Amino acid sequence: MVTTAKTKIGVLGASGYTGADAVRLLARHPGVAISALTANTHAGKAMGEVFPHFFALDLPALTEWETVDWTALNAVFCGLPHGTTQEIIAAVLKANPAIKVLDMSADFRLRDPADYAHWYGHEHRALALQGEAVYGLTELYRREIAAARLVACPGCYPTAVLLALVPLVRAGLIDAHDLVIDAKSGVTGAGRGLKQNTLFAEAGEGLSPYSVATHRHAAEIDQEIGVAAGVPVTANFTPHLIPMARGELCTCYVRLNGASADDLRAALERAYRDEPFVHVAKKGVMPRTQNVRGSNYVQIGVFADRIEGRAIVISTLDNLVKGSAGQAIQNMNLMFGWPETMALEQIALFP
Repeated sequence: MVTTAKTKIGVLGASGYTGADAVRLLARHPGVAISALTANTHAGKAMGEVFPHFFALDLPALTEWETVDWTALNAVFCGLPHGTTQEIIAAVLKANPAIKVLDMSADFRLRDPADYAHWYGHEHRALALQGEAVYGLTELYRREIAAARLVACPGCYPTAVLLALVPLVRAGLIDAHDLVIDAKSGVTGAGRGLKQNTLFAEAGEGLSPYSVATHRHAAEIDQEIGVAAGVPVTANFTPHLIPMARGELCTCYVRLNGASADDLRAALERAYRDEPFVHVAKKGVMPRTQNVRGSNYVQIGVFADRIEGRAIVISTLDNLVKGSAGQAIQNMNLMFGWPETMALEQIALFP
């Protein structure tokens, strides 16, 4: 019998929602073996104790990250909160310079360390690594990701917004200085920690804006739209909390540069015609979170505004899959030379 050694994977912060979804998807990846799971507050527990839906999987017990033999692993997914990741990733790469890192936190996404300090409230603690980090929006930076050691996977809001708008900005079809983004996400986007505003009694049966004019994902949106436009850009971005577990929908209001809504749709269709996970809806078809729930797909729709010279671009994704763990696995597939869609072809769960 011929056996093929599997790539050994670790997950930092496996007790969070993004870490758990990475485990869920990696468990059915034919090329990998989940070899280490860390969660310092739950160290010593079985993964099935922390997430009962893993009862059927044979997974390693949760440990403290300091006890892991990083030299035995080929790649690590990081689902730790921002601000805690930089020094840990630096320690992991010092222990094993050959390991590939898929960071799902915000700690390496911003190219300018001054921007990081402004938005996250402290100086960057791993500047030597920041310079080599590749922004991990797969459809925009595929070649760079394939050659990278450290990939900074984007936030869920920027993924939905940038996939909808970057091709249009690049083509000069819309005004990059007049972008209004109304974004809504399920409560898993706030993490698994206990927070008053995500309690059922407070989040249920209501819709709440939050971080108005101050949300940190705005920095990523500005950064990448600015790259596409070739000039600094500041977008109007307001997120909202929806009383559902997962899912995200972004409605972008744009000013046209002599184009029509049909022109925008045609440009997006050209940009994504060979992309496995980005679907441009036919004219009149409305993107809905139900269409992508549990999948790695993004659906984008374009509509003419009733205000002359404007259009509305709507994008939707699952914030824990394409907005986080799924995109990280898509990037891992590129980094190891596997088919990009491997372990990610699940159809959306409906209803």
